[in-house]
Amino acid sequence: MTTYSDLNTQDDQIITRTLLHEAIPLTGTIVSGTYADLNIKDYAHGMFQSVYDYPYLSSSANHIFDIAVGYSPSSPLSASTNNQHAKKTNIYSQMAQVLMGYDATGSILRFDQDGNITGGGDKHNDVMFFNFARLLSKDEIKKGSFSMEFGVTNAFAYGGATFNSRVKITDFSGSNGFLVNSPTGEYGILYATQSAGTTVLKGNQRYAVGLLFYQAGVAVISGSVFTQESEGGILNNAYNDVLMSGSSHSSELFSAVLTGSSIKAAANNIRNRLYNLQFNNTIELNSSIYFCRIKNNEYNYSSNPTYLSSSQLRVKQVSTDMPVSYITTVGLYNVNNELLAVAKLSEPLKKTPDTEFTIRVRLDY
Repeated sequence: MTTYSDLNTQDDQIITRTLLHEAIPLTGTIVSGTYADLNIKDYAHGMFQSVYDYPYLSSSANHIFDIAVGYSPSSPLSASTNNQHAKKTNIYSQMAQVLMGYDATGSILRFDQDGNITGGGDKHNDVMFFNFARLLSKDEIKKGSFSMEFGVTNAFAYGGATFNSRVKITDFSGSNGFLVNSPTGEYGILYATQSAGTTVLKGNQRYAVGLLFYQAGVAVISGSVFTQESEGGILNNAYNDVLMSGSSHSSELFSAVLTGSSIKAAANNIRNRLYNLQFNNTIELNSSIYFCRIKNNEYNYSSNPTYLSSSQLRVKQVSTDMPVSYITTVGLYNVNNELLAVAKLSEPLKKTPDTEFTIRVRLDY
């Protein structure tokens, strides 16, 4: 009777990697109206705002993402008299430090519009941060699947109703045009296009308005989405006040919100402009597959005490009958015969000397 069989790592084991994707659709009503902001959590430090899919005091609530705003110390908007100036510059610098890294002189790199860090070029100095919970993004955001829509006219609808005109932000070239010069891994460029309603963009083209860091699960979006052309934004000059401000939901320039409002108030303004958000996450499933081969002369008997009755095999009617066993479990052991993993068969497998089997055991992690 064979109790153990050795596994040959070359012939009996393979390691595979599988990428699984899950669609994550979020409508603006979840973040701006469904629960009357009971799913919005603010903090005493006032540096960001958290959004949940249910009132956050409930045990059923799941954290969706955080919203924050910030600007570079090099931004024209940077001034010590701004509301929460130090916190806004600190947020920008901390996020840039983690996501972009440092240059050769040890200075923190700013968010680059085209990803060509060493080549200079325009920078995203005044930005919004969307930091997605690991529960949603998993191992990473699937490249080419990200889409976010904002209402950008001053005729908005508070509480998630349809906006008159919207701008859509996507990483349309992310699947094959991503960049790898970030300390956190891969990232893609976010582009804005007209989505619905009256034309609000300054031209009929795509505009680079941010960066999406796939493994980090962070979207960095420029304030140019809410800014008219004369102020350096992507909207035509007819739309010069597209952010709401305060409980009255009146409209105000993005630059005024960023400099004159608290981070909490700015997050409220941005959140209530969000019409739709969706992406696919990615789960990297690593598997070790073991082929447990059972030859004809192996495992035909059982060591279970109930296998015998008065020193006779229960499964035999006469002494000339072939022995029979039923395989229900496969155990994987280390070299010290310590049990490491157990695999259960869906139903007992009848084993006799005239049969051979290969049982495939997969460990996912």
